[in-house]
Amino acid sequence: MFEFEKDFILLLITIYQLFSIMTTSRRTFLKNSVVLLAGTALLSKTALAAKKPDEIVAIQLYSVRDDMKKDPIGTLTQLAKIGYKNVEHANYIERKFYGFKPAEFKKILDDLGLKMPCGHTVMGKNHWDAEKKDFSDSWKYTVDDAAFMGQKYVISPSMDNDMRKTYDDMIRYMDVFNLCGELCQKSGMKFGYHNHSFEFSEKLNGIKVFDIMMQKMDPKLVLMQLDIGNMYIAGAKALDILGQYPGRFEMIHVKDEIAVNTPEKYESAILGKGIIPAKEAIDLGRKIGGTYVFIIEQESYQNLPPLECMKENYAVMKKWGY
Repeated sequence: MFEFEKDFILLLITIYQLFSIMTTSRRTFLKNSVVLLAGTALLSKTALAAKKPDEIVAIQLYSVRDDMKKDPIGTLTQLAKIGYKNVEHANYIERKFYGFKPAEFKKILDDLGLKMPCGHTVMGKNHWDAEKKDFSDSWKYTVDDAAFMGQKYVISPSMDNDMRKTYDDMIRYMDVFNLCGELCQKSGMKFGYHNHSFEFSEKLNGIKVFDIMMQKMDPKLVLMQLDIGNMYIAGAKALDILGQYPGRFEMIHVKDEIAVNTPEKYESAILGKGIIPAKEAIDLGRKIGGTYVFIIEQESYQNLPPLECMKENYAVMKKWGY
C-alpha cells in the first residue's frame, strides 16, 4: 500500500474516532482535535510530495553523445532497457536527427517505446531576419520537424555573443524569443531556453543576463529550462532561483557536480554523489516551480562508462520518487 493511502486511511479513522467521542469531555475532544489536525497536515505534506501523473522523466542524449555517434540505435536500445521512456535530443543537423530523417528517427523511437518531448537546437542570430522581421527558412524547418516528431518543446541551449553585446541587443533578442514562442505555439509547442553559467556571471546595465531574460521573456510564450548544475559554476544556487521566480520552471535539467582542478572548477557527476542538493531542488521545483519535466544530464563520467552512469542516475531518480 502506498504511503499516501495509509495516511488517508489513518485520517479517516481519526475523523471517525473524533466524532465518536465528541459527546464526552471537553478535554478529550480537544486532544482528538489535535490528532485530527496532525493527520490533516500529514496528508497535505504527502500530497504535495506525491508524483503527478503527467510528470516526465527524460534523459538528455548529450549524456551519451559518443555512444550516439557510434551506434545511435544500439544506444537508444540500451537506454530503453534501463527503463527510460523519454529522451531529449541534442543533434539536429540539416534536418536530420543523429543522421536520420525525421520519419526514420521517429520510427526508431516508436519501435523502442520511446518518446521525444523536447530537443536542443540553437536559435542563433542568423535565424532571424531583422529587415523582413521573420525567421529563416532553416529555423521554420526546425520547428516543423520538431512538431512532426511529437515534441512539446523546442529548446535553444545557447546564445550567441552577438545577441548580448549590449543591453539593447539583449532586449531586441528577447523580443525575438517571444516571437519564436508564438511561432512554436502555432504548432502546439513551446519555445524555451537552457541556461549555462554566463547568464549568472555576466551583467548588462548592472543586471544579470538571467534576470533580464526572466523579466523580458513572456512566460506565456517562452520558458526557462533550468539547469541546476551549470549555474553552480557562476555561484548561483537552484534553491534560491526557484524561490526568486516561483512557477517559472516547467522544465529542470537534473544534474550533480563535483569539484575538479579545472578553470571551470566543477564537472557533472552521478546524481547524489556531488555537492548539488539535486533532490531538494527538484522537490522544490515540483512544489513551487511549476516543474513537471525532469531531464537527467551528465557530461563527465569520472572514468565510468556513460551508459553505466545513466543506469545509476535512473535508479537514483526512481529512489527519489520520480
